[in-house]
Amino acid sequence: MTSYTLTKHHGLGNDFLVAFHPPVAEADLPDLARRLCQRRRGFGADGLLIAESEPGFAARMVLYNADGTRPEMSGNGIRCFAQALSMRRGDLDPQRILTDAGERLVTLAATADPSIIEAAVDMGSVDEIDQPADWNRLGCDPHRPVSHLSLGNPHSVVAVDQVGQVDLATLGLAVPHINLEIVEAGPEPYAVTMRVHERGAGITEACGTGACATAWAAHHWGLVAPDIKEITVHMDGGDARVRLHQPSAGRVTLIGTAQYVGTITVEL
Repeated sequence: MTSYTLTKHHGLGNDFLVAFHPPVAEADLPDLARRLCQRRRGFGADGLLIAESEPGFAARMVLYNADGTRPEMSGNGIRCFAQALSMRRGDLDPQRILTDAGERLVTLAATADPSIIEAAVDMGSVDEIDQPADWNRLGCDPHRPVSHLSLGNPHSVVAVDQVGQVDLATLGLAVPHINLEIVEAGPEPYAVTMRVHERGAGITEACGTGACATAWAAHHWGLVAPDIKEITVHMDGGDARVRLHQPSAGRVTLIGTAQYVGTITVEL
């Protein structure tokens, strides 16, 4: 066995392990993610981020969920990944990162806490997609606002009266192949409140791509004033901001923090 070190980070409570060139065959990475991400028998995380060299980019990011599945993208994950890469490089320079959803540009800024950075991620476009399979299992009121959207990964956003009164765990398990967000307006005129059930991870404290999908949907539904171009998304783990550059086309920037938790040594 080989001793190997990796780091742990979280973006608003959505936590990730970051591994640079782990000495593990690609076929074994799903099993590694399941092993390391276990809350009681592993180190605990919502996902494992693998850093690979990629010509022309700061790095390539590959994500495995806690259950070993491979999603296309994570808005919180890429901020954590960028922080780990920044620590390794010793700078706060902008990073072009290649993901399974395409290229993303991350701009970093220091904060008063040396363990925390703020990162702005150009998330590309928000695109409408078809209703996911088995959607009718949720039994949504047909008059309730619903948007099915992609930021490289699939989301279904549902407007509700009070996010705290919804049995999100049961709803999420009805459509486990989709990232499900429930959202209510406010409490501020420029904000919405969101909870999320993520593919491969279950209920998480925050979701970056979900925040972007939610902000886009909220703008189009009129949950925020039409002149608001930067929407605060309140989540269980904290707040992210989503800047709408071209609301009709859907290009957005995600702004939020990433915090370094610690370095872990594991036998591989």
